[in-house]
Amino acid sequence: MSRLSIVILNYGPTSIVTPCLESLKPDFDSGLAEVLVVDNGTPGFNAASLTDRFPWITVHPRSSNDGFAVGNNHGIERSGADYVLLLNPDTIVDKGTMPAMVDFMEEHPDVGAATCRVDLKNGDIDPACHRGFPTPWASLFYFLKLDRLLPQCKLFGGYHLTYEDLTTTHDIDAPSGCFFLVRRRVIEQVGTLDEDYFMYGEDVDWAYRIKEAGWRIVYHPEVSIVHLKGMSSGIKSHSATDSKARLEERRRAHRAFHDAMRIFYRKHYRKRHPIMVSWLVHVGIWLAERLRRRKLRV
Repeated sequence: MSRLSIVILNYGPTSIVTPCLESLKPDFDSGLAEVLVVDNGTPGFNAASLTDRFPWITVHPRSSNDGFAVGNNHGIERSGADYVLLLNPDTIVDKGTMPAMVDFMEEHPDVGAATCRVDLKNGDIDPACHRGFPTPWASLFYFLKLDRLLPQCKLFGGYHLTYEDLTTTHDIDAPSGCFFLVRRRVIEQVGTLDEDYFMYGEDVDWAYRIKEAGWRIVYHPEVSIVHLKGMSSGIKSHSATDSKARLEERRRAHRAFHDAMRIFYRKHYRKRHPIMVSWLVHVGIWLAERLRRRKLRV
């Protein structure tokens, strides 16, 4: 039986997920992983075009796009290995990454979830793979760009933990949903992704619940992947020109990005802060959304 279930949630043309599957073939051939591709209601999606080319995958088409959490949960519930990896379709997995990550988890039984180093197409690290929790203060300093001014300062750099050494393995608060490796036992304990989130935020929420349950979450940069990022949503600045997302889809993603902040704050932080702080947080989110609305970029 495979040690790893890889769940890939697809929305968009199969040309996006094809390079990812090509990079995963050695892991399937070694018997390490089963690969489940869940299509989230892409118009005109042709499952046969993928299974003809990659007969070792299983494809699970859904009739509608109900969001990142719903689609990934569909795959998680159909997976069978001791470890489950959420992997974005717009990623390329470096050789050796999967076995190294599973070995790392088996060597560290107190680690509930982990991620590798995630690089963008230009070679820079994707800061979303190495995050602190978005407390009001961490978020404020991030939006004011003080983390860029003084990245080694723990007070200002909490949003992306910029004061940590990105070349070494260490604990973090939250990885990116583009490469989120979790023990099956942890999922049975804390549950699957929160389906209140349509897109964005559900990975941070999952990490928060995992750490609340007493598990460690670790960034392990000895292996890596490349993330093209934002291809399905079309709202990421560095990939907006390459994305095939329609205007309606970009608007929906833009709303979901800011709604995720509201949901996370309401769920995890509202009771910890006075009403005035909560009011300022919601004003800040509203202002950020309005300022970004014309270009639909984040």
